[in-house]
Amino acid sequence: MSSTTTAILHSALLDPRETLYLKKGGELGDPGDTSLLGVIPPTAPGNFGSKAFRKEFSLRYAYVGGSMVGGISSVDMVAALADMAVLGMFGASGLPPSAVEDAVVKLQSLLGGRTFGSCLIHSPQDPSWEEEVVDIYLRRGVNLVEASAFMQMTPSLVRYRLHGLKELPDGTIVAPNRIMAKVSRLELARRFFSPPPPKLVQEALDRGWITDQEASLAPLTPMAQDLTAEADSGGHTDFRPALTLWPSMLKLADECTRKFGYRQALRVGAAGGLGAPAAVLAAHDMGLAYFVTGSVNQSCLESGLSAEARALLAKAGQADVSQAPAADMFELGAKVQVLKYGTLFAPRALKLAELHRRHDRLEDLPEEEVQFLEDKIFRRSLAQVWTETREFFQRRDPPTLAKAEADPKLKMALVFRWYLGQAARWAINGVEERRSDWCIFCGPSLGAFNEWAAGTYYADPANRRVADVAALLLYGAAVLKRVAHARDFGVSPGDLPVSVPPLPPEELSRYV
Repeated sequence: MSSTTTAILHSALLDPRETLYLKKGGELGDPGDTSLLGVIPPTAPGNFGSKAFRKEFSLRYAYVGGSMVGGISSVDMVAALADMAVLGMFGASGLPPSAVEDAVVKLQSLLGGRTFGSCLIHSPQDPSWEEEVVDIYLRRGVNLVEASAFMQMTPSLVRYRLHGLKELPDGTIVAPNRIMAKVSRLELARRFFSPPPPKLVQEALDRGWITDQEASLAPLTPMAQDLTAEADSGGHTDFRPALTLWPSMLKLADECTRKFGYRQALRVGAAGGLGAPAAVLAAHDMGLAYFVTGSVNQSCLESGLSAEARALLAKAGQADVSQAPAADMFELGAKVQVLKYGTLFAPRALKLAELHRRHDRLEDLPEEEVQFLEDKIFRRSLAQVWTETREFFQRRDPPTLAKAEADPKLKMALVFRWYLGQAARWAINGVEERRSDWCIFCGPSLGAFNEWAAGTYYADPANRRVADVAALLLYGAAVLKRVAHARDFGVSPGDLPVSVPPLPPEELSRYV
């Protein structure tokens, strides 16, 4: 193929609005040509994912900005996504209930009825947080939550799902409160795709949380209609490979839809690794209903992270992530994925986990270890850390404090969790003197986006807006879909674009 023909074909493929008539040699023809190899139809970014998903949530795109801890997926971020007719999830986890309520009220005022969601994270160490936040969501009419890190169904989750459940005259079950579950394991997905456990339904009924009618309809209602299959992501993750996880989840959704006789098919969305257009296209072609991003959004202007932390993220590669113990499930050994580049948080957090595993109480720690902890990690005495920790739990969770004062191992865990929790706040607030301890939740998808954006307008995090990132990924997936069509029609791969240029906003707006 001549260089001129190649340039013309490349330009045509990059405009997803055009219908292309391909001739031999990769030349472009007209509808009446008798030597056509094939026709490439327009490929609208808005057609990716499930039409039913877009309709149910009144969206233009089947794209979700996932929730991120401590308000990193901020009010501004959720509002910016809503302006693009994209679904945003507020990052309620790690915030006091009063701050969650303030954010909900502000979002409802800003969005004027447009759909948004908010996080409901499993809190086995602080179940009162779940109850208080569910109270807020029900009182304020928040009809969509992203359920994260749940290992089992809980009374608060069942209460939320069943509240307001009713049956229409034609037998249709209407559930006003929708749960979008985020899971990485099939056994957990099965629990969300099943009706609520009868024991928890009875508990909700006994506590006056639901009515007899709502309880009677529970066996006909899945806990979650939509489930996000979370692969190798930032934050809580099981580090699952997307190419094996997603098909398994799709198969399970079909199995549970038939097993329980649901009138509406269960849907599966994709999360983890969606930092470049090829990954979004792969998820679409597998049949995933929607696409959830997180890590890439953290480096955007609307992120709740400090500007300095966003700058670190914009320099990270795919290998610049590591595992660390989770603050909220430290004693259970749960892991999160965090940024390794520019911070010592991961090895220091792992050091705490190892000390907790080997010792039963703070008093058993070797003197040299105590010195290291106080000088390098805490930068204060263990006694000072315990004083601050005790004051916190006295306000937030007195029962846990009582247990810790009777259980030296738990007391040690709470002291170590002080560092894990503070490290995330230091990154959010940009605390410079603790830069080496910043905890920034991050998956390799961010590195993929940085590699794609290198040398372009988006290399500078000051130019990254969350809606532009969403548009870029969807536009790029649409172009790559057209490239795949051309390849299928016999155009040599060497004559086709191997990637999509990240167009600046003024050019991108013509296509998305």
